[in-house]
Amino acid sequence: MAALRRKFGEDYQVVNTNRASTFSAPVKKKRQRFVDKNGRCNVQHGNLGGETSRYLSDLFTTLVDLKWRWNLLIFILTYTIAWLVMASMWWIIAYIRGDLNHGHDSSYTPCVANVYNFPSAFLFFIETEATIGYGYRYITEKCPEGIILFLFQSLLGSIVDAFLIGCMFIKMSQPKKRAETLMFSQDAVISQRDGKLCLMFRVGNLRNSHMVSAQIRCKLIKSRQTPEGEFLPLDQCELDVGFGTGADQLFLVSPLTICHEINPKSPFFDLSQRSLMNEQFEIVVILEGIVETTGMTCQARTSYTEDEVLWGHRFLPVMSLEEGFFRVDYSQFHSTFEVPTPPYSVKEHEEKNSLPSPLSTPTPALAEHHGGRRDRVFSVDCINSSEEGSRQGGGGGRLPSKLQRMSSSGKEDLQRKVLLLSSQHSEKACSTGDLPLKLQRLSSSPSPVTQNRLQLKSLKVGFEPMTQSTGDLYQRSPTTGLPSTPIPMHSPLLSAGGRPEDNLPAKLRKMNADR
Repeated sequence: MAALRRKFGEDYQVVNTNRASTFSAPVKKKRQRFVDKNGRCNVQHGNLGGETSRYLSDLFTTLVDLKWRWNLLIFILTYTIAWLVMASMWWIIAYIRGDLNHGHDSSYTPCVANVYNFPSAFLFFIETEATIGYGYRYITEKCPEGIILFLFQSLLGSIVDAFLIGCMFIKMSQPKKRAETLMFSQDAVISQRDGKLCLMFRVGNLRNSHMVSAQIRCKLIKSRQTPEGEFLPLDQCELDVGFGTGADQLFLVSPLTICHEINPKSPFFDLSQRSLMNEQFEIVVILEGIVETTGMTCQARTSYTEDEVLWGHRFLPVMSLEEGFFRVDYSQFHSTFEVPTPPYSVKEHEEKNSLPSPLSTPTPALAEHHGGRRDRVFSVDCINSSEEGSRQGGGGGRLPSKLQRMSSSGKEDLQRKVLLLSSQHSEKACSTGDLPLKLQRLSSSPSPVTQNRLQLKSLKVGFEPMTQSTGDLYQRSPTTGLPSTPIPMHSPLLSAGGRPEDNLPAKLRKMNADR
């Protein structure tokens, strides 16, 4: 076995192929957390060097931040040493004056009455410091040094009391313990809410006293590398939990579910169910508010690693309506249940939706069908480009040469135009001003014969009713794009023998015959 491990490495393991034995999957090594579930930060400061003196410059905060056992030890030692030092000073005064030798002499006036050894000096200091005043030991007027020491003792005792008692009071009233009654769910979940993929977790308040101005923030702790190659360990990124909408301001009376919408601005934009198994990150949640009873600011913290984020889960409801009040069942506070959730990321979902769908592309047949329903009115010059191409291909010889020369003149106003009207009426119309000049004179003559000759006749082809003037002298070619629908029986073309030349005036027929 040792030889095999030397050959294949330390990770070499022997797998038992016995079918009776059960296979156990390798346990994933627990990753070091940046912030514990109870909110404690796993950061230790080392190699401070000469910077330790900064702690003594802020001695009060240093004492408050110490643990309780060190605070109690400092408290006891400070008072004990101060009492012993002051008692020794009173004993020294009595020793220098010789009061210890005349302790029981009634005719002698000492500095402090009834102080004739160190224990009696110590008791005198305690009675003076604690303002007990039994009346048996007291300072006489013939001891000025004792009076000065008494004043110094009073000032020093007040300073020590204010410092130590104030330190203990601040430490006892710290709102850190208030955070113990603020709950966070054990796991965070990812599921859909209002049609959007969201990261959610739950917070609750166990006390009836409220958290005033409660606000919640989230930080994503994840190592990354910049495009320049710089490695950023434990880089912090803000997670939006409703800062723009005010959803981060909480009214924490009952348990609330905090929601982070996963959108293109979210760091989880490309996070899917599969990639979640390979990610390494930590979400730090910070809840801040003012304690209603003390008015002090409280902060509660927790964190969620990638193993504590459940994809496709949702929290169970804990609120129920009772008779006259609402009940919160905290036994279901951490419970979740599975819901249908897409396994892909929001980025993949948006890319999938951005691809063109074959159903959304209109086919040419449908486009021709819908376009054929529009009604158009044509004059001599309202001829589209397809008709012009067909006429050039062989149908243009049906026009008289004189009209061809007139229509091919270089004037801009004789160009063929199609006027689009509103889609509601869906009509196209051209005025007689687009006609050649000779035909305009014919149409402007007051003769009733001329008006009859220039009368517009309707021609309905398929679904497309059209109006043609006398200048529309040629029959539409099948290549113009119009459907080959038989002409109705009431059409004037059929009544005149089926030839468009038969409906022309005599003068135009003569010109066509000469050609």
